[in-house]
Amino acid sequence: MSELTVNHLLGIKYLQSEDIELIFQTAAQFKEVINRPIKKVPSLRDITVANLFFENSTRTRLSFELAEKRLSADVVNFSAASSSVSKGETLIDTVNNILSMKVDMVVMRHPKPGAAYFLSQHVDSIIVNAGDGAHEHPTQALLDSFSIRERLGDLSGKKIAIVGDILHSRVALSNILCLQKMGAEVEVCGPSTLIPKHIHSLGVRVSHDLRKSLEWCDVANMLRVQHERQDLKYFPSIREYTQRYGIDKALLDDLKEKIIIMHPGPINRGVEISTEVADSDQSIILNQVENGVAIRMAVLYLLAAKKKISFSA
Repeated sequence: MSELTVNHLLGIKYLQSEDIELIFQTAAQFKEVINRPIKKVPSLRDITVANLFFENSTRTRLSFELAEKRLSADVVNFSAASSSVSKGETLIDTVNNILSMKVDMVVMRHPKPGAAYFLSQHVDSIIVNAGDGAHEHPTQALLDSFSIRERLGDLSGKKIAIVGDILHSRVALSNILCLQKMGAEVEVCGPSTLIPKHIHSLGVRVSHDLRKSLEWCDVANMLRVQHERQDLKYFPSIREYTQRYGIDKALLDDLKEKIIIMHPGPINRGVEISTEVADSDQSIILNQVENGVAIRMAVLYLLAAKKKISFSA
């Protein structure tokens, strides 16, 4: 397979396993590039990418910006707080105004689920979803699966536990879909109040016992509690949550088998994961950050190639 089957990256649910494999193969090549003394390639020279972030972001925005610059693209950064959106301008008008400045690709994070899909139906540009509400975060799922495969090899048959605030997490949904497409088994673990009612329909296991989940899995992906998306109290206290669903070094060392620990960030150290665990040799958190740049380079490159935007190879 030499090109993607999609024209945009709107969500993992729109990708085929062959698309994911192609992204992984391309990312592996770009990872070699970004570890060279000269880290740039001219692949997207003369291409302009607009980063539209309608929600606060540090890691994802910087990772995309670095990926774009490594590909030699021209980069425009947009912040909703200082834009005409705060004056009542619509999303389509905002994006069309930006596209009239000859922007070729749009990377967008938005608080509303489906915003990236909506935009792809109304503007003539390549759209990359950098997170839409509590719906999907496709590049995070791709980099997570890529990081697991680097450490464990083939994802087929591997057991992955996703622990924490599943209800409000776009990372959880995208990870479930991506891992399953690559043949992995997935279990979600957390308080019953933070597990969606119909999660079983996705074909995942459900657990409310952290230790049992850790004994079952090869990899534990720890999610933070997303207080900013919660409109009521889902558990008695942070202290109780940490006691039941937080991982510390003592728990990790007491397991029969060594497992891999992941976290999409930002980490609430001492809540879902202790500092000792985050910095241990079982953690691949920093590998995830590094791989994020390579995965996003691959996505941008392959989408531009599919659209046949003129660029230098």
